[in-house]
Amino acid sequence: MTREVKPQDTTRAAAFELWMKAPNPMVTFFKTLDVTNLIRVSKRRGLKFNMLLCWCIGKAAAPIREFYLLPVGDRLMQYDSLAVNTIVKNRRGEVSSCDILFSEKLGDFGRDYLRYTEEVVESCADRDLSDACMVIGTSAIIDTELDGAVGMNSGIFNNPFLIWGRYRKRLFRYSLPVSFQFHHTQMDGAHAGRFLENLQKEINHLGENAAGDPASP
Repeated sequence: MTREVKPQDTTRAAAFELWMKAPNPMVTFFKTLDVTNLIRVSKRRGLKFNMLLCWCIGKAAAPIREFYLLPVGDRLMQYDSLAVNTIVKNRRGEVSSCDILFSEKLGDFGRDYLRYTEEVVESCADRDLSDACMVIGTSAIIDTELDGAVGMNSGIFNNPFLIWGRYRKRLFRYSLPVSFQFHHTQMDGAHAGRFLENLQKEINHLGENAAGDPASP
């Protein structure tokens, strides 16, 4: 369910007054993640790296209440659920957008990821859940390694957004620089920092967190 809330009834009242009219309310953090365990789980279980990372993103965001609030236009909206967006190359060789509802069960999320990305590839039509869920955007630029990326401030799309390139191998470890952009009305730096720390922890414990999921692919 999605509903409009009064900013003064939330913990973001002061931020709403400060940042809704700011010329550039978007903030970008950069962090290098250790994705060694994610790659090991991906290879051992035959699961897509991008799907696993998207699930870890949803898992890291789920306990942070600020992720369920989002400025939309001049309103503050509250959501009951999260989705993670991925960009896919469709059968025409162009890109399409696909939103996947986040599930605590990796198996359920993985099946939805495969099903809906394949549908988007074939239909060349975006799958948009933004009316029902707070969507975390992602974009994987796998053609090159990236040191960082800053998304655009359109004034329309205020959702949190992560961008990354190819992961890097150094000896026996793998690293992945990511950028995380967020609207300052939605969250402060402390919340963003907590999310990025959660993300690294979810990656580190990925095999353990999914081991008890009977529906895991």
